[in-house]
Parts: sequence; structure tokens; C-alpha cells
Amino acid sequence: MNGHTLHEAPSASWRVALPHTAAAVPVARALVRTALAGLEHPADSDTAELLTAELVANAVEHTADAGPIELVVQLLPGGCQVEVHDPDPFAPGALTRPGLTAPDPWQEHGRGLLLIRALSSSCGHRPTESGKAVWFRLSAVAPRLHPA
Repeated sequence: MNGHTLHEAPSASWRVALPHTAAAVPVARALVRTALAGLEHPADSDTAELLTAELVANAVEHTADAGPIELVVQLLPGGCQVEVHDPDPFAPGALTRPGLTAPDPWQEHGRGLLLIRALSSSCGHRPTESGKAVWFRLSAVAPRLHPA
């Protein structure tokens, strides 16, 4: 026996190096969409893509161009976890410690980490050997009941 019940999907993961450019954002979104496709009860793909785009865009914009960033997508029995690794060791403080003031609604920036906190089931960051990993988790979407 493999330890999984009949309704649990086994864990799987993908690890991809991305260029340290804005072109990494659509590539990351496509990888997340592909990873979640075909699962019986995946996490919400649209939300996963949006939050992944925010993490990748932040890594590209706020870290020195010291090489590629890395995307890690893990499928878990209860949903998924997405991590973005970058070379900057400094933590994104606003991810786990909300700011005292709301973002300016007229500015283009400043809402990405707020979205991640609000839409994920959990999020955080951790140091790595080469910088840090910023992550979020999404729970699987409950199956929709169809009328008989």
C-alpha cells in the first residue's frame, strides 16, 4: 500500500529555472496551469496563476539581476504549494507583516503581497543557500455538486 487513500492524489513537483526578466511571468503562469490541469480536485488554477505571477514579478523587480530565479510547484493531496526562489536574502516584510496603511489605489504597485495574503490558504518565506524562497499554498477546490 502506498499510504494514499483512493481520493488523494500522490504528491508531484516541478522545479524550473526562469530568466530574470519580465518574460518569466507568462512562463510561470503556464507551468502552474499545466501542473494543475488534469487533477480531479485541484486548487483554483486562476488564483494559482495570479499569485504565481505576483511572486515571479516581485522576484524579477525587487532582486538584483544575479542569475535566474526558480519556480517550484508542488502538488499536494490537499492542494498545491508554489515557491519562487531568488538570490536576494532579504525577506519580503509585507508578506507576513501587513503594512500599517493600505496601498494607494491610484498606484500600479503595492498590492501583490496583499493579494497573496488574502487569497492563499497560507504564505511565507524562508532562507535558502542562495537567497530566499517566497511561497504560498492553496487548498484544493471542493468538487461541485451537480443536480440530478
